[in-house]
Amino acid sequence: MRTRNLVLLGGTGFVGRHLIARLVAQGHRVRVLSRNAALKPEVRVLPNVQVDTVDVYDPSALAKAFEGVDAVINLVGILNEKGFGGEGFQRAHVRLTQNVIAACERAGVKRLLQMSALNAGRGESHYLRTRGEAEAAVKASSLDWTIYQPSVIFGPGDGLFGRFASLLNIAPVLPLARAGAKFAPVYVGDVVRAMSDTLLQPAAFRQMYELYGPQTLTLAEIVRYTARQMGLLRVVIPLPDGLARLQAMLMDFVPGKPFSTDNYLSLKIDSVGGIDGLYRLGIEKTPIDAVMPALLKQSGKQARLDAQRAERRA
Repeated sequence: MRTRNLVLLGGTGFVGRHLIARLVAQGHRVRVLSRNAALKPEVRVLPNVQVDTVDVYDPSALAKAFEGVDAVINLVGILNEKGFGGEGFQRAHVRLTQNVIAACERAGVKRLLQMSALNAGRGESHYLRTRGEAEAAVKASSLDWTIYQPSVIFGPGDGLFGRFASLLNIAPVLPLARAGAKFAPVYVGDVVRAMSDTLLQPAAFRQMYELYGPQTLTLAEIVRYTARQMGLLRVVIPLPDGLARLQAMLMDFVPGKPFSTDNYLSLKIDSVGGIDGLYRLGIEKTPIDAVMPALLKQSGKQARLDAQRAERRA
């Protein structure tokens, strides 16, 4: 495979770190654009990776950063915003994607890989609505685009099992909104393989790939699985919809928004697929049991050690 010069936006996130490692291993050169490159030393240590500070909302700065590259990969996405009206989602998903498209066209870059989500454009949440608007902008462009629509993604450092593991460490009882919402969690390694395998494939141009795993689980099943693998006895209480909505409204005002009204609205649509993108790409799906038990067991062991140290200090 010939070395390619790639520009990646959103490269310091969960998927980005895994994708960069795979692309570098394949011999590509990756330039990661960040609003503050000095805060991203964990990415810079990889060979053939350059991290630069660029205002990604400045079309001219983006176009200059895209000069001479073979492909642009846009992984930028947020699950919550600082406010409540959807402006944060509009800025991160729609306006940034429009800037990326314009910069690609101005710099003469034809190839764009765009991260999206299952159910993009459906439902009431700002998250899904703006993901759909971003997809529409990409599809209307003249670029050789590929769009990836994953379900929730799991693996080392994820925000799914890892987030619940942190909550379960401190909460013997967990009231759970939308406990019956269904997911088909997909392994991060399968997601980044799908992206790297299609990077240079003309057959993938102007295609969309739904990426989901081999198992469908409810949110409650995911939480209980996490607790079980950590060796913790925890009680999960599914909340009636009215209380779930109230919980989300209250969490809107908690710093960091561990849960929000927009998350609640997203959960009203099951994150399961219809057209199997991994099958289309010939990628065998990785089951949850092949990855998470060892990670969660270690997390549970660390939690018990921390509790024992706290007791000794008390």
